[in-house]
Amino acid sequence: MVKNKKVGQSTYISELAIHGIQEKKGNEIVRLDLRNLNSSVTDYFVVCHADSTTQVKAIANSIEDEIFKATQTEPWRKEGLEYGEWILLDYVDVVIHVFRTDKREFYGVEELWGDAEIKYYKSA
Repeated sequence: MVKNKKVGQSTYISELAIHGIQEKKGNEIVRLDLRNLNSSVTDYFVVCHADSTTQVKAIANSIEDEIFKATQTEPWRKEGLEYGEWILLDYVDVVIHVFRTDKREFYGVEELWGDAEIKYYKSA
């Protein structure tokens, strides 16, 4: 019973993150559902990209704002804010990757989790 509540919360946080991305016009928004993979370290990866470091930072701030407004939750860890080429927001059960376009292509995070269920979202 507790697991279901936790999974429901991670789904909700991932949806809030996607809304935050859409608010700042993030590109090619993808949610990878990792819950059924034995090797996964989280429930969801949310991935998107933007063409400039300014937009990458704006998207990350929008995600944080959306999640905090709804849940009063801060990310457990944040990486990459200084350079704005790949910002990672770690909410433990949801990890959000905001890439600058060329970095997303270079790192290919989605390909690393080929067995995940992938859902694509439209940019707003």
